[in-house]
Amino acid sequence: MPRTPSSDDDLRASLEARRHLGPEYEDSLVEGFLEKMDQEIDKRVDDRLAQARGESPGVRPSLDAGQRLALSIISLGLGVPGTVAVSYTGLSESVLMFILALMWVGIIGVNVTFAAARRRRG
Repeated sequence: MPRTPSSDDDLRASLEARRHLGPEYEDSLVEGFLEKMDQEIDKRVDDRLAQARGESPGVRPSLDAGQRLALSIISLGLGVPGTVAVSYTGLSESVLMFILALMWVGIIGVNVTFAAARRRRG
């Protein structure tokens, strides 16, 4: 793995911390440094895989995360007030349950379809 300014900084910080804290904290400092390096390696592998698929590295996950968040907010934003509104209509219990079930099956269907389409793409 080529050295980067951030990995050099992390190594220097770990060595400096070891000097200040003493050898009894060496294991914890080494584990922390290795964890950061593992994360850096994972990021680079993800970026290379994204490039191999023709995607811009680091762009797609945040886009998908934003879409998932938006769909979650919209689903709950429509589902919960819709449930409350339908509940206060004064309809018979059987009609009320049918409408609520239909509404929530639709919301769940949209979410499942989105997840399945995302899985096929990714």
